[in-house]
Amino acid sequence: MKTVDAITEILKREGVEYLPCFPTTPVIEACAEGGIRPIVCRQERVGLGIADGYSRVTNGEKMGVFAMQYGPGAENAYSGAATAYSDSTPLLLLPLGHPRERQGVLPLYSSLESYASITKSIEQINMPDRTSQVMRRAFAALRQGRPGPVAVEIPADVAMEDVSEESFFYAPSRRVASQADPRDVEAAARALCSARYPVIMAGQGVMYAQATEELQELAELIQVPVTTTLLGKSAFSETHPLALGSAALTSSGTVVHFIRRADVVFGVGTSFTRHNMVMTIPAGKTMIQATNDSADINKDYNIDYPIVGDAKLVLRQMIEACREIVGDSRKDNDATIREVGQERDAFINMWAHKLTDSSRPISPYRVIWDFMHTIPPQDAIVTHDSGSPRDQIVPFYRSNGPRTYLGWGKSHGLGTGLGLVIGAKLAQPDKVCVNFMGDAAFGMVGLDFETAVRSNIPIITVVLNNSHMAAEVSAMADSHRLYNTRDLGGNYADMGRAMGGYAERIEDPNEVSAAFTRARRVTEQEERAVLLEFITSIETEAAHRRPF
Repeated sequence: MKTVDAITEILKREGVEYLPCFPTTPVIEACAEGGIRPIVCRQERVGLGIADGYSRVTNGEKMGVFAMQYGPGAENAYSGAATAYSDSTPLLLLPLGHPRERQGVLPLYSSLESYASITKSIEQINMPDRTSQVMRRAFAALRQGRPGPVAVEIPADVAMEDVSEESFFYAPSRRVASQADPRDVEAAARALCSARYPVIMAGQGVMYAQATEELQELAELIQVPVTTTLLGKSAFSETHPLALGSAALTSSGTVVHFIRRADVVFGVGTSFTRHNMVMTIPAGKTMIQATNDSADINKDYNIDYPIVGDAKLVLRQMIEACREIVGDSRKDNDATIREVGQERDAFINMWAHKLTDSSRPISPYRVIWDFMHTIPPQDAIVTHDSGSPRDQIVPFYRSNGPRTYLGWGKSHGLGTGLGLVIGAKLAQPDKVCVNFMGDAAFGMVGLDFETAVRSNIPIITVVLNNSHMAAEVSAMADSHRLYNTRDLGGNYADMGRAMGGYAERIEDPNEVSAAFTRARRVTEQEERAVLLEFITSIETEAAHRRPF
C-alpha cells in the first residue's frame, strides 16, 4: 500500500468517519476510496473549524481530522489551527508537504516550522515505513494531558511511495488518566466545605473528562452554586437550580453577584487563564484549582490549593472527601437555590424590555429570547460568532447538557462559528444545530453555507443583520464618523437561496418564533440547510461587560 493508503487505514481503525478538506491532496482520494467521507469546504479555515466542532462535540472520542495541500493550503489553514490551539481542541491536521527535494528552499512555506507554535506536536513522515510510528505518536499526543491540535506533515513524494508490509502495524492507543494526590484533595475539600460563600467554576476540562455527573453530584452534596468559563458553557446544565451561567466577557447578574461575594472559588477543568473572554476573578479570594496540566497552576492567579489530575477522578475524590466532612447534612438546605433563583429572576426582569421588545428593527435580544423559548435547549447545539452575537447570547442562553453549547473566543477570526456548527451536526445529527453570526462574520465565511447545502448537512445559520460592523466600538471611531467605514450592506437571505438552501428574511419581531419553528421543520423533515436573516437594531448595550 502507499503511504496515503496506510494513513487511511489508520484513520479507519481510529474511528474517523469524515475528512473535512480543501482543495487537492492525495489524502482526500485515498480516504474516499477507503470509505471515509470527504467534506470539501470553500476555504481552509472553515474546514478546519468543521473538524474542530466535530472533536468538541464528541469530546475527542471520535477525532476531527483536516487535510490540506502544501503551500497556500497550509498557509490558509493557519488561523483555524490557532483557534483549536487556543481552545485546547484535540484534532489531527494532515498538511501535505513539499517534495523532499524542495524542502528547505526559501521562500517555500514549511508547516513543520510554522505550525510548531500552535500545535501540541508536529512530525513529518519522512519515510513511508515510518508511517505507523508517526501516526501512533500523533494519536497518543491527542489523547494525553491537555488537549490540542497535532499535525503530521506528509511530503508529496512520500505520500505516493509504498509502505512495506512488515513496517505497517497499528493499534489504537487509549487515554490514561490520573488521580490527584489525596493530601491535596483533602486540604482543598476542607477549604471548600468551610467556606461561607463558595463558588465552583467549571471549564471544558470537565466535559473532556466526561465528568458532568460528578460535578453535579458535588454541587448538590455541598449546595455550592456553579458558574462556567465560556469554553466550559454547558459543562453544568444551566437549567439546574444551582447554575449561575457563564463567567465570560459579558455575564448574567447572577454570576456577578455570586463571584463578587465569593470567599472561595474552586476551578475545575479550567486553566484560569486571564483573557478578555473570561471574567477576571477579583482579588482576595481563596483559590482552589484542579487541572490536568501542572503548567496552569499559579500561571495567572495565586493558587492556594493546587490539585493536578483528571477532572472526573478529582471530582470523585472531592465528593468522597467532602462527604467525610459534612456527610449529607447540606443536601436539604435550599437557601442557596432560593438565592440563585431570586438573582436570576431579578436579572431577567432588568432586561425584560430588551428581551421582549416589539419595535423595529428587531432587537437581537428578542431574537435570542424567542429562540430559547421555541427550541428546547436539550434538543439543540448552539454556538455564536465573536463580537456582538457572543456578547448578547452568552448571558441569557441556558444550555442543558454537555456540549449543547459551544463557547469560544480566545483567538478567533470572525466566522468561526459556521465551521463549528457544521462539525457539530456531523457529530450529533439528531440535534438542532444553530450558529448565531453577524453580517460582518457572514462576509468572512458566508460562502461556506453552500458547503452545508452541498454536503446535505442541515444546520441553521442565523444572521443578525444590523448593516453595521463592530457596533460596540464604532461610536468612538473617527473613521466611521467621517467615512461610514462600519456600514455594511446585503440581502443575506437571497444569498442563502442562491446557494441552494432554505432562507427567510424576517423583519417583524412577532415572526421570530415562527421562523425558528419553520427552520427546525425544514432541517428535520427536508434535511436542508437553513439561513434565517433577522433585520436587527444596532445594539451597544451588553450585560455586565467586564464587571471587575
